Amino acid sequence: MSLSIDNYFTDGWRQAIHTCSACEWSGPLSALELEPHREQSEYSCPHCECLVLVVAHPDLPQVQAAAAAGHPEAIEQLALLEAFAAHKRG
Repeated sequence: MSLSIDNYFTDGWRQAIHTCSACEWSGPLSALELEPHREQSEYSCPHCECLVLVVAHPDLPQVQAAAAAGHPEAIEQLALLEAFAAHKRG
């Protein structure tokens, strides 16, 4: 069974040691196989390819809330989103 992270800005999931429930492999996020999708990113076990972690991509309200709470990555993402929106408006 994979772990699902619904709030991208949740602390700790990037630094955690993740364990595959199928083969019991354990390791850092950087060792997992990343498969990005539009709504989420999936991370699979490098040993048996079973799904270990699913991380939902944040929507604008989540980015805004995390930025308002002072999350550094959210602040950067919000600035990029605002610059893109300003550019589109022309």
